[in-house]
Amino acid sequence: MTPEQFASLMQPIIDFAGGKAVDRDLAAALNQRFPASGSDVMAVEYACNSAIKAGWMCAQGSPGRRFGRVIPACPQTRDLSVDVIDLTDFAGSLHRHPHGEICLIMPVDETARVDGKGRGWCVYGPDSTHRPTVKGGRALVLSLLPGGAIEFVE
Repeated sequence: MTPEQFASLMQPIIDFAGGKAVDRDLAAALNQRFPASGSDVMAVEYACNSAIKAGWMCAQGSPGRRFGRVIPACPQTRDLSVDVIDLTDFAGSLHRHPHGEICLIMPVDETARVDGKGRGWCVYGPDSTHRPTVKGGRALVLSLLPGGAIEFVE
């Protein structure tokens, strides 16, 4: 899996989510169109795990908290950046999403929960803040950020 192949794999999701209001309706629509147990999401999850093993994804950070921006926001991505975060029993830094955040939670350990949520899509609306917290093991989080915008509060 190369970065270019990953970008191609993400394009249908990006095309679906890009330009829509970042709200609960979007989370419901993503969970319906790209269900967590569906072939599209399973392919993304497999690609993330392969890219992490290859060393080009989640190349920043330290054990228990690895991350990286995989695709920058640009016209081809409908102004959505794609970040992937690999967390194990971790409470992250408080941060703000000026334009919202669209997350795909992919537990590596089935008991892992991200902010109390299991496998699937969740959305944090514009101007939301949170401290991403993973309990119960290891999880990958794929994050689509409108404009690539994220502001760390601490």
